[in-house]
Amino acid sequence: MRRGSLKLRLLAAGVASVLLALTVAGIGLLILFERHVERRMALELAADLRILVSGIGRDPAGALEVNGPPLDPRYGEPLSGRYWQIAPEPPGAVLRSRSLWDAALDLPPDALADGQTHEHLASGPGGQSLLVTERSVVLPVRLGGGRVRAAVALDRSEIHAAGRAFASDLAPSLVLLAAVLVLASWVQVAVGLRPLDAVRFRLAAVRTGAARRLGADFPDEVRPLAAEVDHLLAAQATALERARGRAADLAHGFRTPLTVLAADAEELRGRGEIALAQEIAEITEGLRRHVERELARACAGVERREGQPQPLGPWIERVTSVLRRTPAGKALSWTVDASELSVRVDEQDLTEMIGNLAENACKWAVSVVRMTAVKEYNAVVLRVEDDGPGIPPGQAAAAMKRGGRLDERQAGSGLGLAIVQDLAEAYGASFALRRSDLGGLSAEIRFPEQAAGLAL
Repeated sequence: MRRGSLKLRLLAAGVASVLLALTVAGIGLLILFERHVERRMALELAADLRILVSGIGRDPAGALEVNGPPLDPRYGEPLSGRYWQIAPEPPGAVLRSRSLWDAALDLPPDALADGQTHEHLASGPGGQSLLVTERSVVLPVRLGGGRVRAAVALDRSEIHAAGRAFASDLAPSLVLLAAVLVLASWVQVAVGLRPLDAVRFRLAAVRTGAARRLGADFPDEVRPLAAEVDHLLAAQATALERARGRAADLAHGFRTPLTVLAADAEELRGRGEIALAQEIAEITEGLRRHVERELARACAGVERREGQPQPLGPWIERVTSVLRRTPAGKALSWTVDASELSVRVDEQDLTEMIGNLAENACKWAVSVVRMTAVKEYNAVVLRVEDDGPGIPPGQAAAAMKRGGRLDERQAGSGLGLAIVQDLAEAYGASFALRRSDLGGLSAEIRFPEQAAGLAL
């Protein structure tokens, strides 16, 4: 896919969307997981707090003590991240877990009712961020009364550590999910753009003559585009036919006056007015060349007009049957071999190409003209050969120029080979002049696969 590819753009947008969505989802899942872990730990702290409160008592000297502290061994390990503390109100000697060592929990000055529990964040030893659950307890008369503030806490780094472990477990799953979604996005783009490929193939079929219109067999979103293209093709075909008709009318309209002028020139020449007759003849010939050139341009002005496969054999036979009846053609031996090959070329254009090549061969041949059509690889090659003098090496390009005539003694306008070349190019075919094994010229038109007919 190239940089300007619509498929590449859509796929890039899809990949970016998938990555963004999964990134946001991953962050959201991590936050939800840490909140879940924090709630679970808050429940553990609440359980430890109940155990701690239930174990409050007094020693024989009347000082507060904890007879049954929470069983988690981390409460006995210095700076382990698990702490408890009991502070009397009004302030007095504070009881705390061994894990606090010589530090104390920095609790906010909350006004708690009896039995009320608060959860909040606080600072701990070494700048730890602690999750604290505290409760205000009124001691019973048997314990001497009074109020104490009991609290248990844990280091929130445990929550973050659990989050990091969860993220490391989640990442491979997200990567796999991203790969699956990217693949699904590629499939979606490929399937979604397939109608555009269908439009391209239909347009190629129209261009080569295999179809006349795109049709309406498209999804609803593409059908209006196809309809507009069909309207454009119809308008183009109408304009083309009108232009070709006008060109033909113009050519036919000029031919009769030009024929009359040529006859008048011959009459003047017979009367001895050689200079005037020559001038009229030159002007007439110039006008005729101009008419034929513009007519050829009108015929070859549109690339690959619509056309059904045309079998070469019948058209070659039709042209040669006419030339065989001419004075020059009667003296020649004609060989025709076109088998059953076909090309997608307009009938008028095909007749023009075959006719010009056959007339040129008939003009220069000594005794033989050979016309063949063969399939070579993915192309149909039409060859017209003769046993005449041929074209000197290096002068083939000059012979195919408009008005190019290598022998001014021969009659003609010099437009025949140029017209063949223009028409061949209009159908994507190539035209070449070579030396024939008959000794004369071999004129070859090579029709590519898209212009070849059903025989390919």
